[in-house]
Amino acid sequence: MEQRVLGTTGITVSEFALGAMTFGSFAIADHDESIRMIHTALDAGINFIDTADIYSQGESEVIVGKAIKGRRDDVVLATKFGLPFGDDPNTRGGSARWVKRAVEDSLRRLDVDHIDLYQMHRPDRHTDVDDTLGALSDLIRAGKVRTIGSSAFPASEIVEAQWVAEKNGHHRFRTEQPQYSLLDRAIEADVLPAVQRHGMGVLTWSPLAGGWLSGRADPAAGSATRAQWGGMFDRDDPGNQAKLAAVEQFSKLAAEAGVPLPVLATAFVRNHPAVTSVIIGASKPQHLTSLLDHADFRLTGEMLDRIDEIVPAGTNVRQVDAFILTPVIQDKTLRRR
Repeated sequence: MEQRVLGTTGITVSEFALGAMTFGSFAIADHDESIRMIHTALDAGINFIDTADIYSQGESEVIVGKAIKGRRDDVVLATKFGLPFGDDPNTRGGSARWVKRAVEDSLRRLDVDHIDLYQMHRPDRHTDVDDTLGALSDLIRAGKVRTIGSSAFPASEIVEAQWVAEKNGHHRFRTEQPQYSLLDRAIEADVLPAVQRHGMGVLTWSPLAGGWLSGRADPAAGSATRAQWGGMFDRDDPGNQAKLAAVEQFSKLAAEAGVPLPVLATAFVRNHPAVTSVIIGASKPQHLTSLLDHADFRLTGEMLDRIDEIVPAGTNVRQVDAFILTPVIQDKTLRRR
């Protein structure tokens, strides 16, 4: 498996990262099964694991900690903070108060003494990014965190955070974690160019577009939790109808290439020069091994041209699927008197 340096951190990671969102009550309740999947990934050459405090309310971190026991030095360990961790409004966001409590909780659940990559899960419009970066810099100086990153930040906030860090002498975000797939290409227009200008590493998530590129006849099948995503799988939605049409064309292209659709989808994401590592998740061991068995597959220029014809560069098929939105778009009260 190819390995790449994560931005300018000097840390070398595998081109696939194992996503741990499915481990725990959210999808795979059996800890032993999750641990076996983690070991399968490690044995196949993946050295990069990404989890978050919010995944199954901390249970995912516990499982990852169990799985890497005795193998910690071989793993680049990433986790995230910032999404609501309970009803208390102070257990979320990027305040220094929460950052310093959240990292201690994650270290305890993971049962490690440091985190290699600590990421802010979403921007927090209620907290000055200067305060967040200051708290994260303290964690690096204390040896609890090796480097820091952002996740689902719009390009403007990526650039602002870089400027604030330089201006005030903080450690800066060294990575960004955006959504990216054959169906969700909007980040090609501004996010990816921005991170390239600042030498940031990129680990992308949802290369199968939440199941749309899984190759299943019904993209919503396979997990009861998919009901939580509401309109994302509504067949009457015009955007989803356009996605179905695009998936049909991508399926034909994958068949011509002699690979399953998920292999084509992940190969596309890996092909972008800004992308360091693609986060792959799985609810069943065979899903994981199928992707790993085709780790050497690469797209030709002709195939990439055909992909551009199906979904133009820099666009999302269904715009409301985008997870990178500015606060004034998410909250209508910010655009109305």
